Amino acid sequence: MATSDDLSKMFDVEYDKLDGLINPITPKPELSISEIIELYYQIINISSMIIILKQQINSDESNVLFHKITKTEKLVSQKFNLEIHPQIIRYLVNSISEITTHLQSINSKEKSKNNIEREAKLYEELRKKMSTQEFVEQYDKGLSHD
Repeated sequence: MATSDDLSKMFDVEYDKLDGLINPITPKPELSISEIIELYYQIINISSMIIILKQQINSDESNVLFHKITKTEKLVSQKFNLEIHPQIIRYLVNSISEITTHLQSINSKEKSKNNIEREAKLYEELRKKMSTQEFVEQYDKGLSHD
């Protein structure tokens, strides 16, 4: 069984990863698909870790770790859930709408090789963003059940 010190060190590493992902987002509203997925993976990872750690530690014995957990919960609930998560949803919805509108406006009679390749890339981008939106909405559904 890991000691309280080991758990604290492991939690520090995961917190630093999360902090490194969240802090640069505020001025940068558009994220790549891989950045969005990495961010949500880290949020889910650290949230699961918090649940496990809360069951294993005694707040009197591990005051420092308990404080870190509380700080992390605040970061996730206030900064991510209330600010960043809605921003990502809006970005995905708007981006999908723009791509869809653009694809619908393409003249299907102009089928040069370049046009076909550009259209295929747009469809692939649309597919990725729709898949990511579905993933993000699953997280959102989890929030409404809490």
